[in-house]
Amino acid sequence: MSRSVRVVPATPVAELTTALRDALSGAGPAVLPTDEPTEPGTPVPDDVALLVRTSGSTGAPRDVLLSADALLASARATHTRLAGPGHWLLALPTAHIAGLQVVLRSVAAGTEPVRLSGPFRAASFLAAAAQVPSDGPRYVSLVPTQLIRVLADPAATDALAGFDAVLLGGAAAPDGLIADARARGVRLVTTYGMSETCGGCVYDGVPLDGVRVAIDPDDRIALTGPMLATGYRDRPELTADSFRTDADGTRWLHTSDLGRWSQGTLTVLGRADDVLITGGEKVPPAAVERVLAELPGVAEVCVVGVPDPHWGQAVTAVLVLHPGTAVPDPAAVRTRVAAALGPAAAPRHQLVLDTLPTRGPGKIDRRGVAALAADRLTH
Repeated sequence: MSRSVRVVPATPVAELTTALRDALSGAGPAVLPTDEPTEPGTPVPDDVALLVRTSGSTGAPRDVLLSADALLASARATHTRLAGPGHWLLALPTAHIAGLQVVLRSVAAGTEPVRLSGPFRAASFLAAAAQVPSDGPRYVSLVPTQLIRVLADPAATDALAGFDAVLLGGAAAPDGLIADARARGVRLVTTYGMSETCGGCVYDGVPLDGVRVAIDPDDRIALTGPMLATGYRDRPELTADSFRTDADGTRWLHTSDLGRWSQGTLTVLGRADDVLITGGEKVPPAAVERVLAELPGVAEVCVVGVPDPHWGQAVTAVLVLHPGTAVPDPAAVRTRVAAALGPAAAPRHQLVLDTLPTRGPGKIDRRGVAALAADRLTH
């Protein structure tokens, strides 16, 4: 059997919440949240409740199919890991899985999410946080850029510390940022996941109940569990390539992320397609970013490759600094990175920007950063 699809604007949360509640119960069609003009498209399998429009490394859009069972399993696993069902503050866009999960967890908990109005700023966060009921656990999901803005304001930081859990995902967060937040009383939980796993399925490096992690021979992360997506709409080849069933009948999602699995804990090393090739050497940007993030005054960092006639790609560090901070000495930066990761990883160029380009729910737009860096270095 098949099910029709209803396109619902992502911004009016009340309408989206009602549509998702009906989709989960089977009383309404599957939901595709988007603020872009679009048609419902072809019907989907009967068990699919939600379609999440996303793009891969090529930028080609695709609709991830998520069943009601998978979504509810994800919500239950999250609440089990945290302090139980509670009240959620919605600070992320609901066209993406991280924001949608705030709505879905609220539906599963029988509560209504409190939506932050307008651009994310310390003041708008404070106002929204004050509206979250206190008759149960209080939760919020943020991306690193949002956390940086909150920690820059003492009152907003105090308000954030009042939440029972702050889920942090969407992009890699520097160790220093995580340590700073926790030292200031924020109950931070780092998350790893994607649309194909109904959002975060590994918290603080430990899989949620029912989730298993494996590392492929090429060091890519593979995931299995009850919250796996059904597949991609009208993309059978992509579905077959990403979701594979092993000899014992277990269905796995093979991701594009590199990882290390040790003593029950997952460390995400970055995306395989982000790896830079410079002078014939492979350099994972995430490793360089972790070193640079520990430099005094660095608020955000993105490491990209720019075309270079001699090296193929020149490792380039693009930094955002805290106000009033001196620009790090490029030579000292190179020495520090070379000592930690080897000479090939040392940045050959360094740029300082006011902000980094972002996409989706606040992820750093690496392609945008690379294009901007290439333009700056050639003009």
